[in-house]
Amino acid sequence: MSFRGLSRPNATSGMGVADHSKDTFLELKRKKVYRYVIFKIDEKKREVVVEKTGGPVESYDDFTASLPENDCRYAVYDFDFVTSENCQKSKIFFIAWSPSSSRIRAKMLYATSKDRFRRELDGIHYEIQATDATEMDLEVLRDRAH
Repeated sequence: MSFRGLSRPNATSGMGVADHSKDTFLELKRKKVYRYVIFKIDEKKREVVVEKTGGPVESYDDFTASLPENDCRYAVYDFDFVTSENCQKSKIFFIAWSPSSSRIRAKMLYATSKDRFRRELDGIHYEIQATDATEMDLEVLRDRAH
């Protein structure tokens, strides 16, 4: 028996990316307007949209406090640091936030859409997959950036 032709939602098709999401990322990357951007999947629109932005003076603690405790998100964080040669540098991290307490359906949706979304954001230096706060601690970013 063939199942071809039956309509069935396809969880692996991924989501579209709102133009506003790409534009906001470019403002973080080029103009340093934001310290971070948090994105969420809008299931009704079937696209990744901006949920929250953090200004350039916001801290890493402000950023992590903005992530939901029980739901998945994508985030981009512009990490500033000083090298051992005393040079000011900046690296952009893509963080796939998928806490263990989030719904299985959300985890699957974010996991299947991640690669397509990340490809839309040109200029990411590092990617972190985090299921709890310790996996994306500031020290983790510092170690990866150096």
